[in-house]
Order: sequence, then C-alpha cells, then structure tokens
Amino acid sequence: VDSEAISKDLEEGKDVPLDDSGAISKDLEEGKDVLLDDSKAISKADEQGIADTQFNLGLIYPLDDAEAISKAAEQGIAAAQFNMGLIYEEGRGVPQNDTEAISKAAEQGIAAAQFNMGLIYEEGRGVPQDDTEAIKWYLKAAEQGNDDAKNNLNMMYQNGRGNLQEEAETIKWCRKAAELGIASAQFNMGLIYDEGKGVPINDAKAIKWYLKAAEQGHANAQYNLGLMYSRGLEDYAEATRWFLKSAEQGIADAQFNIGLILEEGRGVKRDPASAAVWYGEAAQQGHEEAQSRLDKMKYK
Repeated sequence: VDSEAISKDLEEGKDVPLDDSGAISKDLEEGKDVLLDDSKAISKADEQGIADTQFNLGLIYPLDDAEAISKAAEQGIAAAQFNMGLIYEEGRGVPQNDTEAISKAAEQGIAAAQFNMGLIYEEGRGVPQDDTEAIKWYLKAAEQGNDDAKNNLNMMYQNGRGNLQEEAETIKWCRKAAELGIASAQFNMGLIYDEGKGVPINDAKAIKWYLKAAEQGHANAQYNLGLMYSRGLEDYAEATRWFLKSAEQGIADAQFNIGLILEEGRGVKRDPASAAVWYGEAAQQGHEEAQSRLDKMKYK
C-alpha cells in the first residue's frame, strides 16, 4: 500500500475509497510512512467521516484532545469507545462520567470494557451499587477469557456477594460463573443442591459441584465433600481423602473429623496417636469438641 500517495490525494482533496482508509490505519498503527507530528493528510480523511482514520487521529493526538476519538466512537468503533471511556475515567479534559462511553464499548463485546462495567457496578462509581449488574458484566468479560473478571467473580462469591435478592437470579448467575470454572461459584452451587436453596435437594448434583471446586483446592468444598461421603454414602476412604486435603489447609472441622475417623477406625485402621494429633490441631483453633475428645484420650 502506497500510503504516501494516498496521503497526497487526501491533501489535494481527492476522494479515497473507504477500504483504503483501513490501509492508512494499519500503516499508522505500524508507524509506516506517516510522521506522528504530521496529521494534516489524515485530517482530510477525518473531514470525510472515515471512522477508522478518526480513531487513528486519536492515537496521534494527545489523549487530552478527545475530539478525534469521540468522532470515531460516535460512529460505533468499539475500540474508540473504550478509549473514550478511559479518557472519561481519568478526567482528561472531560467530566469524570465514564459509564456511558464504557458501556457502549462493553455492549459491543470489548472484554476490558465489560470488566470495567463490572467494577463500576461493584463499587458504585457514578451509579447505584449493584452486585447483580456487576456479576452480569464480569461474566460477559470472563466468558471472553478475562482473568481479572474471573478473579473478581471468585472474590464476590467467596465473600457471599453472589446471594442476590431473588433466588432464581442467584442460581442463574451462580451457575453461569460455576460453568466458567469459578471455584467459589462451584462451591455455592454445591451448597444450593446440598441444602435445597431454591431447588430440590439433590446429593448427586451437590457432589458434582463440590467436586469441581474441591479439585481446584477449595478447602470448604473439600470439607463438605468429606461430609457427604462420610454421612450419606458411608464411603470413609473417600471421606478421609477429602477431609485430609481440607484439614491440611487449616479447616478445623476437617481436622476434627479426620481425628474422629482415625480414633474410631471408621473404614480405616484405628490410629489413636494420629487422631490425637489432628484433635490437637483443631483444638488450637478453638474447636471445643476436639478439645473434649483430646482430654478424654489423655485419661484413658
């Protein structure tokens, strides 16, 4: 592509086909044949309303001058809309009202903008704080592989902020997050089926979701999985395996249950000495029943 010739045509006011503007944009991005301080020719394309070129004008001009990027954003260029969002967010010569500009880019599928919309609603920046909206936007970004969105989703569910006012909404969005591999959401789905929160109790589905979270190292999911294997299924070997993983992460109830299994020989060989060790670990965290068991063992 001879961008120098195209630039000359633009300077002389000659028409340039729209598909040539893409070539100019590419050359601009790569720094070919166009001086960064010589935007006169490209400005001709701007006057003709060529959106790609208008966005590249925004790359050439300082971000303090939002006019060129704004023109491209108004024509629906998603990347330009997102840059406008950043301009608004940082208050570069415009009011700090980022929601409208970022939301336009988010609605066009820009993952970084969707993540920012999640932040806006999670923190209530310029809008009423809304966990439901935050989760919706984080999910959209996470579906595109945005790791920051996945991390924020995980933290929201871990901190109990995935429990929305409507049970049906809670389950809907929690399931979507769980299907994306968010461990804390998978744990919550296990709880939903384990305790029958808005759905019939279903042990098989509870185990399915607990297992997914437990395999990612979720300590409470490992503990609950141990409970289900020990109480309902009476598979003490499997229960011991999951209690042990949870106990090693410091969950006092899991430490107590390992002690109980070892002391009483539930599906495993009795090992009072090892049981005492686990009771001791739980007791150090204030587990009263573990302390009681430990005291009784001392007087046997």
